[in-house]
Amino acid sequence: MKIHHTTNRIVWILTLGIIFFSCEKPNDTPDNNSTYDIWVLNEGVWNMNNSSITAYNTITKDKIRDIYKHANHNRSLGDVANDMIIYGSKVYIVVNVSNLIDVLDKNTGASIKQIKRADIQQPRCITSHNGKVYACYFDGSVVKIDTLSLEIEATAQAGRNPDGICIANNKLYVSNSGGLDYPNYDNTVSVFDLNLFSEIKKITVGMNPKEIKADQNGNVYVVCNGNYDDIAPCLQRINSNSDAVEKTFDLEVVNFDFYNNSMYFYTYDYATSTASYRILDLLNDHITNTNFISGNSLPQTPYGININPYTGDIYLTDALDYTSMGDVHCYGSDGKKKFQFEAGLLPKKVVFK
Repeated sequence: MKIHHTTNRIVWILTLGIIFFSCEKPNDTPDNNSTYDIWVLNEGVWNMNNSSITAYNTITKDKIRDIYKHANHNRSLGDVANDMIIYGSKVYIVVNVSNLIDVLDKNTGASIKQIKRADIQQPRCITSHNGKVYACYFDGSVVKIDTLSLEIEATAQAGRNPDGICIANNKLYVSNSGGLDYPNYDNTVSVFDLNLFSEIKKITVGMNPKEIKADQNGNVYVVCNGNYDDIAPCLQRINSNSDAVEKTFDLEVVNFDFYNNSMYFYTYDYATSTASYRILDLLNDHITNTNFISGNSLPQTPYGININPYTGDIYLTDALDYTSMGDVHCYGSDGKKKFQFEAGLLPKKVVFK
């Protein structure tokens, strides 16, 4: 199965020339008495400056279409928001093309500070650990941010075009995709000692590594996309003690998340516009469920997956046709649809407050 590169999809989107915006629903009026327990990061389209954050109350169904714009005097979040985390009392958002990390108040959505340096370009992904926030940049940089001063206190260098970041066993792992060097992709994961904040090793993995996350047992899983032609994608597990690949799964994974000892993941065939939703048991390395969604209410174009760590509910974001406002689908652990709501353009990630 061939997967078209994200960059190609973006170019295709831009050629359409017209962005269609859905009408606001009645519950889009902000209710200051509501507690919005989930935020959805909407990526937006390259060079359109239309990234946004949708806030949603899973009990009352109240919604703010763009809490960032609402809390920041109608200012836009920026151009192509790639990642978002909640850490402590703050929310950290990576805005790639705008070349900044925006730090928000978790309760109000008000911007506290924008972290930006001209010598470090295109932040991509972000994570946190022991009072610090770490981000990788597409120019190969990795930064450490102090969460009190909100200043970059150290920088380091990874490989070509880092595309993912996570922490396990008190070490930082960065997937080096080499995505801007098509067809000469990178095939390494950089390992950093957090105390020294320096690279201690490069692990050879499959071609074009992207999504990388650590499970609750300290194992690191990385999606390797191949070259979209004659080198197939795969999923690999890295042992964080030996810092070596200990298992390769013949699985095509677009995105994934963990809940307990299970990996929930989806695949998507862009040629046929079909998806599959599966569960990998991490204790015995077996597929235990070939479709964790029941019924016919499926996303049209899955764009992200996140599992609520407090409830086990599964959230799938839906890019639809890449030009309309996307949706968020919530499923219970039994696979049954619980609710659905409209978010922003290209909803990419859901975080839980």
